[in-house]
Amino acid sequence: MDFDQLTLTQATADLRAGKVTSTSLTTEALARAKASADLNAFVTLDEAGALRAAAAFDAAGDKTKPLGGVPIVIKDNIEVAGLPCSAGTPALKNYVPKADAPVAAKLRAAGAVIIGKTSMHELAFGISGYNTAFKTGAEFGVRNAYDRTLIAGGSSSGTGAAIGARIVAGGLGTDTGGSVRVPGALNGCASLRPTVGRYPQAGIAPISHTRDTAGPMAATMADVALLDRVIAGGDAIAPADLAGVRIGLVRSMLTNLDADTDAAFRTAIAKLGAQGATVVEIEMPQLAELNSQVSFPVALYEAYDDLVAYLRHTGTGLSIEALANEISSADVKGTYDGLVIPRKLPAPDGTLVDAKPIYDDAIKSARPALQALYGNTFAANKLDAIAFPTTPRVAIPSNPESSSLENFGLFIQNTDPGSNAGIPGIQIPIALGATSRLPIGLELDSSAGSDRRLLAIGMALDTVFGRLPPPR
Repeated sequence: MDFDQLTLTQATADLRAGKVTSTSLTTEALARAKASADLNAFVTLDEAGALRAAAAFDAAGDKTKPLGGVPIVIKDNIEVAGLPCSAGTPALKNYVPKADAPVAAKLRAAGAVIIGKTSMHELAFGISGYNTAFKTGAEFGVRNAYDRTLIAGGSSSGTGAAIGARIVAGGLGTDTGGSVRVPGALNGCASLRPTVGRYPQAGIAPISHTRDTAGPMAATMADVALLDRVIAGGDAIAPADLAGVRIGLVRSMLTNLDADTDAAFRTAIAKLGAQGATVVEIEMPQLAELNSQVSFPVALYEAYDDLVAYLRHTGTGLSIEALANEISSADVKGTYDGLVIPRKLPAPDGTLVDAKPIYDDAIKSARPALQALYGNTFAANKLDAIAFPTTPRVAIPSNPESSSLENFGLFIQNTDPGSNAGIPGIQIPIALGATSRLPIGLELDSSAGSDRRLLAIGMALDTVFGRLPPPR
């Protein structure tokens, strides 16, 4: 078996046919994880538990289960019974939940073998994965599967790096403003940010109940669709006929691109046209303005109450102040100490003001207007999706500066607006950069509730773009 080309779909089929055992797949995944300790992809590697689960499946497992015997990983802000759930922060490093989060329980019930919990940007508040709280390699920060000097993206950094490095073929992350799509793009894996509410959010350390969602990440869009089916239910999805698909391009989402990303995106759009898709240029003039009125006000205000409620659920007795006191990463510490804990937001003149009126305006006025903008744009142009480069640039060097506010804004430039509208988005690997030889991703966002149609289009694009070559 070529582990570098293995997909969840292939692994499931081979296990069902008796061509391979869960023990052999799990042993190989664990060996690869240990050999790649310098990735900093894992907070916890559950070797004993994973091998026990694999052996039990081989002995008497139900081979009809959709993920029967397949090794996967889960981000360390999603609760898995018996394993620590740190949310990437020191204060929670000894918190061990007694039950699986519903999304994790669905994967386990489908037969998946959970080999470990993956590292992440601390408290999911960033795009770099540069976390100074945990490391298994020589330096801090989850490292890029294709170049260990670069960021893996965030906040679902470890899941993206583990899939990109061919340790596993799939797993779970979470997404508030780009957190399954940014690491997907930078490590060359596929992912779905579902419509908010499609998946249950219980048992997941939160930022914002308005914006948060778990999201599947995997080798291919077919694998992402498989994970989605396990979590959300429904029949298997067939690839769409691209000849019937209408895709919009928004000029403001094609700014700040590096040369590799610009060239790869243009080539990808040409390939879509060659498959019969209709590509039209559209305008969304208020997009950036409305998005800025929703983005930080909602996340920073809800982070306080939602984390207080989550800490109560953990039974740790931790207060939000005690948790914030132990935050390790400088960028996240600054965000909590300066904004979340005092419940302040920057006014247009830069002074800090009471967050509540700004939040209320975001929820009652700006967010509905943003959702209406998307709804009207899709309807008026008869669009199946909007396409754009997932991230404007390839991965940048991993160091404290990678977590700057400037880099944060740059890397969520395109992923954030759809997140704030609550609509679904898929990330598809399209190429290695001509000069950088680093992964580049294309995102498709669609209207709320159209997740299955979006996955069907993504599955058709698996065939158009193929798998990226594995890291050297």
